[in-house]
This record gives sequence, structure tokens and C-alpha cells, in this order.
Amino acid sequence: MKKKLLYLLAALGFGLSSCSNFGDLNVDPEAIGKDNMDYKLLFTNVQQYGYGTEYEAWRNGLIYISTMIQHTASVESYWNGDKYTYSAGYNSAFWDRLYPNGVRDVVDLMENWKDKQEFFPEYQMVRIMRVLLFHRLTDLYGDVPYSEAGLAYYQGKGYPVYDTQESIYLDMLKELKEAATNLNGKTSTIGQADIIYKGDVVKWQKFAYSLMLRLGMRLSKVNPEIAKTWVNTAVSGGLFASNDESALILHPGAVTANNSAEPFGKIYVHEDPNAYRMSESFINLLKNTYDPRLRFLATVVEDPSIKIDDSRWSRGDTTVSKQLGMPNGYDQTTTGATFIGNYALYPGAMNKYSVANRYTYARLDAPTFLVTNAENQLLLAEAAFRGWITGSAKTYYEAGVTAAMKQFAQFGIAGIDDAAITRYLTQNPFSESKALEQINTQYYINTFSDEYESFANWRRSGYPVLKQVNYIGNATNGTIPRRFTYPTEESTVNAANYQKAVANLDKGDQMTSRVWWDKQ
Repeated sequence: MKKKLLYLLAALGFGLSSCSNFGDLNVDPEAIGKDNMDYKLLFTNVQQYGYGTEYEAWRNGLIYISTMIQHTASVESYWNGDKYTYSAGYNSAFWDRLYPNGVRDVVDLMENWKDKQEFFPEYQMVRIMRVLLFHRLTDLYGDVPYSEAGLAYYQGKGYPVYDTQESIYLDMLKELKEAATNLNGKTSTIGQADIIYKGDVVKWQKFAYSLMLRLGMRLSKVNPEIAKTWVNTAVSGGLFASNDESALILHPGAVTANNSAEPFGKIYVHEDPNAYRMSESFINLLKNTYDPRLRFLATVVEDPSIKIDDSRWSRGDTTVSKQLGMPNGYDQTTTGATFIGNYALYPGAMNKYSVANRYTYARLDAPTFLVTNAENQLLLAEAAFRGWITGSAKTYYEAGVTAAMKQFAQFGIAGIDDAAITRYLTQNPFSESKALEQINTQYYINTFSDEYESFANWRRSGYPVLKQVNYIGNATNGTIPRRFTYPTEESTVNAANYQKAVANLDKGDQMTSRVWWDKQ
């Protein structure tokens, strides 16, 4: 009961911040007073920003990224991603949500716990959470406020500088190493307020090193030597040993009224069920390789927007042969070249196209995967292939595929059995000549519904190779975007710092510019 109460209190406060004037609606811990503020609840709040809210998940994660990288396809024209059209508000959504809310809360925690020995382990956990938030911010935008972000109250940093992405990455890696080291031999009293690990410091250390592995591999194109160093530091520190240690957040008792639910799961079914379908590219990738995950990823529903009764949504038909992906770059306008009705394989009704599976990802109480054992194993496969670590790339690859398929058990359902996994690996054997493509295509499949990470790794690796579309009025000359643009008000309210950041981008503040680590 205490666990549910903590979760609900934090979720209710968290949900209040989903309006437009974000900064005014969250509880200000300084207004309450340091002596009266329960910072353990604020810790829960920070973790919730780690899994996100429907606001930015909808706009950046689904409307843009999931369709850009062809996990899904948009039915409506306002789902901009696979049309590459520009929306200033949707571009800035992640920034608009994190800076006045998540970043402020994590800085509040750090400022109030950094000198308190009784919260020494928890302070290290907050450092790790801060890296999780900021690596997504910088991956999406490039140079961002980092060293001075959230310090307006404490240090008067009202117009923070934009740190370079290079300096941010080096500091995040340093933070992870120090936090993990400082947790050696420690115990935590955070308990149920920690909705990831319930205060298990050993798992927090593995979380830090696993996140370090991700960030280290992100540098593979821009600085392979530094990447290799940090990958080896992560391996030496200790990564997840199994799926049971993956960093994920469960959503018991989740409801639609606040942000207690898995945000992508909420949108797939409750918020915008008829605005998207699964992408033809993604469905065909799974079908062509006889992937047993297809029936856990997709379903066909007669009408995705209709409930069976007051509390149940139709789960549809998950039969593999019936799954059909929609091509990207089309809509439901009644005329013109983009009309889905003109598509050669159009079956005559939108309800023939697959949507996200409602037994797994399209659930309010679906788990949110932050960093997983499967991702680790696949990144290690690439590191081994590059000769950065010892071990067989093939062995790591097969371990990654196996972990990814076993991951469905974490939805509380019967997952994929060993025989099916063995059959898949036999049908799709690891090949040294196609190693990078195979490894990163598996990463792409496994990070469905972690669209921020999927987008970042696709940019880093170039796999899978995706089709370009050329929708009328697109903003990228028919190429898939590579970043999001800064909020428009930054050019006026923080003009000098904004201009310095824009100068570091190869094409200015455009969706086609590349961030520092996205070296061509």
C-alpha cells in the first residue's frame, strides 16, 4: 500500500505539469521549504521524467521519431515524422518538458543531497538519473544548457550557456564512473520511492555502467579511441548479468488521468489510436526474417478506437500472416499523390493495417525499458567486432537476440521459447560480412517504443537502411531528419548563447543538421 501511495502522489504531481505553462504548475520545493520537503518523493518524480510524459512522447517520440525511422507510419498529416514537415512546437516538445520540470527537479535533488552523508548513496543515484535525462536532450538537439541548467534559483543562472555536446558527453561519462564507484559498499534507505530498483545499489552500479556502455558506443564515429576506452571501463565495472537486472519502470495501477501510465502505451490506444499504423518497412523486416517477435509487436484490430466495453479495448488478431504494414509518407486526404487509397496494395480499409500489439507495448501498464541487457549484449557484439573488447561478436550477438526475445516475459505474458529462438538464429545466422548491419538492425527491433534511443542508434550506425520519402511541402528535401530544432523563443530570450550553439551545427538550426557525434 505504501508503494502505491508513493507512486500515486508523485504521479499526480507529475501529471499537473502537462499544460502549456510548465514552470508554474509543478510544486516548488523551495516555496515549501527545505525542512518540510520530502525529497524522496521528488526522487520518484525525477524517475518518472526518465520514462517520460505523454506530452513529449506523443510529439517527439511518436508523431516524429517513430514514423521518421519507420517503426510506424502516420495516417494523419499532422503526424509529421514520415512526411518530414516542420512543426516548431513538436520539435521543441522534449526540451519544453524537460528543462522547466525534469532538469529543475534533478538539480533540486542534487543541491539538497550533495552535502548530506545520510543521502550519499541516493545522491549518486540522482547523478545517474541526471545523465539519463541529459543524454536524451543532447542527442535530440546537440549543444544544450548543461552545466548551468536548472541553477537559476541557486546561482542566478537565468540565461544558461549551451555546453558543447562533446563536453557534455565527457562529463556524463565522468559522472557515471564517479557515481558507480561511490556506490561501492553502500546501502540505501530510499526504498519504495525508487521505482526502478527499490534502493538496490548493486543494480544501480550496473545501470551506471550499462548507460556508460551506451554513451561510449555513441562516440564510435566521432572518436573511436575514446569510445573504446569508455566501453572497456563499462565492461570492467560490471554490466547487467540478465534481463532481470535491466533498468525498467513498471506501471502498476496506471490510469489515463495522469502520467502514471507508460506514455507510448497510453498514446497507442487511448490518445491517438487511429492516427498511426505499423510501418510496412518494419513489418516486412520481421516477416522476411521469420521473426517470432512479430506476433508480440503487432496486431490487426477492426477499429482501433472502439472499446469492447467501458474498461477493455479490443486486442485484435496477432496471427502473423494477417499483419500488414502501411507505407510511410501517405495520408488520408481524398486527392493527390499522398492519398493512401492510391497505394497499389491498399486493401480498401484502414482496419486491415496492423497497430502496436495490445498484449505488450500498447498497454497502460506496459513496462518502460530505459537501458536493457539485450541492448548491452548487442553493443558488446559491435565492440567485439571492432576489436575493442575480447570475446566473440557472434556470441554477444546471439546473446543479444536471445535476451531481446526473452524480454517479452517482462510484460507478464508467455514469451518466446528457446526452440523458436534457436530456429530464428539458424535461419538468420551471424555473418562477419554483414555484422554491423545485423547487430544494429537487431538493436532497432529491440528498441521499438524507446524511440529516442532507436533514433540515436540509427543515426550513429546507419542501420537499418530506411526508405526516403518525398512528401509535398517537406522541410528536409526528402531526407530523414537528424535532429530537432531549438525552441523558437531561445533565439530571443537566450540569444547570445543560442547563436553560439547554432554556429556549431553544420547547417544551422535545421532538422537536417548533424549533432557532434553524428559524424558523416
